[in-house]
Amino acid sequence: MKVRKLASVGIATGLLAGLVAVATPASADPVTGGYAVVGSDTLQDSMNALVNGTSVTGANVRVAANGVNLGSFDAFGASKIRTKVSGGYFTRPGGSGAGISALLASISGNPLNGETLTGQVDIARSSSGPSVVNVNGALVFVPFARDAVAYAYQVPASDTACASALSSLTAAQLTALYNASSANTTLCSTPVTPRLPQSNSGTRKFFLKALGVTTVGAAVPATDNQPTGPQENAGGQISDYQIIPFSAASWIAQSNGAAPNTIAASPTLKLGAVNGQLAYSGTGSNLSPVAAAYSDTTFGRDTYLVVEYARVNSADPKYDPALATLVDPSKGTNSLVSFVTALAGQPGAVKAKFGFMAPSTTTPTRADS
Repeated sequence: MKVRKLASVGIATGLLAGLVAVATPASADPVTGGYAVVGSDTLQDSMNALVNGTSVTGANVRVAANGVNLGSFDAFGASKIRTKVSGGYFTRPGGSGAGISALLASISGNPLNGETLTGQVDIARSSSGPSVVNVNGALVFVPFARDAVAYAYQVPASDTACASALSSLTAAQLTALYNASSANTTLCSTPVTPRLPQSNSGTRKFFLKALGVTTVGAAVPATDNQPTGPQENAGGQISDYQIIPFSAASWIAQSNGAAPNTIAASPTLKLGAVNGQLAYSGTGSNLSPVAAAYSDTTFGRDTYLVVEYARVNSADPKYDPALATLVDPSKGTNSLVSFVTALAGQPGAVKAKFGFMAPSTTTPTRADS
């Protein structure tokens, strides 16, 4: 998302009191001597809330490692970030793919973008699953929450016929749009252009896979296929008669005021229904996820926190018990991946306020990337 947010540090295990809501913008990124979290835009608002502390549920909630600081870095902002007091500046990982690449470079010591990141990244946020599953892989993808991917569309208020046509599209129609060599001229009297988030976006990767699109059609602007393409889950990224994939959880969180609202600046931007299924219920600032959309086997998705497997494997010399606790769903209030929602003071209750549902599984997946 385009708006900058707090990304600060935790200092003790568990939930700390006397904290403020996370939606306040920040003027700078954190620098931590502890764990650095980078990657997905879709997950950053909920992760920032958990790391910085939030009262969005009515209770003060903050998850922190045992005596080790946490710093969560937004996907977009200044081009360079410095994550550790012991490290230098490097290119900000913008999106899931870039976050995972940064984590791998941090583990291996191999340069990334001509920069050395050794030991500078501990956790990657990912809105899509692993690309290369490997039971002996260096990474482990730990389920964080459940989301659904839909599409946002923008049409002038005066063109009610086109707005109606774009309000609900089938998977086949979406596939045709993103495979096409030119803008669509059959849905509306004005050609409709498909757009995509920037090339490192996990939402982009998931959406295209769901549609079965392996090579994007020329109807998508070439600039969308670059890391500098549109930011995901943000208003102001498309123009009239355009559509773009959008996280349902992010739409809900922004609409409800849990996350900074970028969609309000685009009053004709709407979330479409895929195969007739809208991903939220309610109106205005009182939206809730629709279970049928989130559980859909094509457009529903689990999201993940990704860490080095060796550091959460108690049999490995690199084992880090504090990091292992953060990605252990059984650790309740001490865990970033727990989804218990019964009490307002639970991390799961915070994630629910950000439009997420419980992941379909708590089983982690080993992978190479």
